[in-house]
Order: sequence, then C-alpha cells, then structure tokens
Amino acid sequence: MKIAVLSQNPDLYSTKRLIEAGMNKGHEMHIIDHSKCDLIIEKKRPGLIYQGKELEGFDGVIPRIGASITFYGTAVVRQFEMMKVFSSVESQALVRSRDKLRSLQILSRAGLGLPKTIFSNYSKNVGAIIDKAGGAPVVIKLLEGTQGLGVVLADNRNSAESILEAFNGLQARVIVQEFIKEAKGADIRAFVIDGVVVGSMKRQGKEGEFRSNLHRGGSAQIIELTDEEENAAIKAAKCLGLGVAGVDMLQSDRGPLILEVNSSPGLEGIEAATGKNIAGKIIKYVERNVD
Repeated sequence: MKIAVLSQNPDLYSTKRLIEAGMNKGHEMHIIDHSKCDLIIEKKRPGLIYQGKELEGFDGVIPRIGASITFYGTAVVRQFEMMKVFSSVESQALVRSRDKLRSLQILSRAGLGLPKTIFSNYSKNVGAIIDKAGGAPVVIKLLEGTQGLGVVLADNRNSAESILEAFNGLQARVIVQEFIKEAKGADIRAFVIDGVVVGSMKRQGKEGEFRSNLHRGGSAQIIELTDEEENAAIKAAKCLGLGVAGVDMLQSDRGPLILEVNSSPGLEGIEAATGKNIAGKIIKYVERNVD
C-alpha cells in the first residue's frame, strides 16, 4: 500500500514511528506537510498538489494535525476523502474533537461522565459561574489550549473571579470546570483504535502540579482499566466518530469522568508506558479498511 502521514515535522516521535511501522509491513510510506498542500477543487476530479507534483495513487492517509492548523489540515484530509483515500481519522470527526465545547456537548448527550462544566458569553456575573461549577477551587480552560497550556487552577474564589474577569476582558473563550480533588493530579489516557482500547496509562503531574501532561513534566505508567473506564473510553471515541483516539479521563468518586478526546494522540508516552507497538496497530487499522 501507499500511505501518507500528514505531519509538519518529520522528526516527531509519532511521525517517525508510523513511518517505521508502515515500512516494516512493506508499505510505501510518505511524509506530507499538509500546510504546504494546494487543493484542486474541480467537478468530479478533486486533487492535491505537493512540492509541485499532483498526489496520486495513495491508499491511506494518517493525519497528525496540530491544533493550530486544524482548519487547513481538515481541508486537506477532506480532499483525500474526496479522492477515495481512506483516512484513519475522518475529517468531520477531527473537526468535532477539536471543538472542546461541541465535543463536551456530544459526550454529555451520550450519557458519559464529565466534570461539571460551565460556559458563558463573557458573563459579568463571574461569581454565579463559579457557584454553578461547585465553588472554588475550579479549573479554568481556554477553549483553544493544548498540552496543558491555557489551563489554570483557581484555588480560591477571589483568584477564580480575577482570572475569569481577566479572560473576559481579553475576550478569550473559556470553560469553567469543577476540580476533582480525589484525582490527586493524575489522569488516565486510554488509546482507542477501531473501537478497542489497545493501551492505557496513568499520568501523574509533577510535585505541586495539577496538570498531568507529559509535556509539562508529568510521568506515566501502565494501568489496567476497570470495565467502566474501558467502556467509557470506547463510547467516547465512538460518539465523536474517531477511529483513532486518546481518551483522557479522571478517576472520581462517581466513576470515570471524560476530560478530552484527542484526535492526534502522541505515541511516545503510550508506547513507553505500555511497551506496545501502538504505531503498528494504527497501520493494521489502515490495512483493514483499504480495499
């Protein structure tokens, strides 16, 4: 097969592992920088130009789209789909997962556990918002934040009100979530491929840090999910339409609470923690779906 990995950085661990895993299976692998593709939109003949040449003959594509280029990256994935090329992450699912508010609404409608979340249109009544989230401490998140950036823990009411007022003044969209104390600065990442959890890890924030992101200095170890946690991860990926997903959950007194569903989950942390060839499982998923 001829498979494209859409990535802006060929040196990223995830990109290199996908190329390696595909080549080990005998596939022709290509790294394509989606930000440098030109789209040909023509009646019954959609196409893509990259480095001066028209892209032809691809059987599958694996998107690794950064949050900052979601709009254009999604357009490129959609163009491949119009060219009858299978994508491991569908363009519409990518759009749904990147919209934090929309994805939370979809997960809520599906009956999945979530931290209580409040969103408003720059409301001046910040005190009421904090109360609706269960009172301080609360977690305040920028809707566009990634890798733990744009996430703030306001540990008392005064700081929560000040932070919300500051974000409102900047016209920055935020959500306010209840703080799950019993999680103790840890969360779970379940890696789901084609409706199956293929690996899971528990990520612990460094000393004094409530965010558990590995990019923020956190650590990870393999964990065996409970049936409830596994079912929640699978259902979350399914209701967002994601064939490949990293589902982030908190362990709470009322069961697993979904934080976020990532459509381009990194491979380095999960492969290191589990010792599993997750990249190879993504390649197998593409193989199963290419005629």
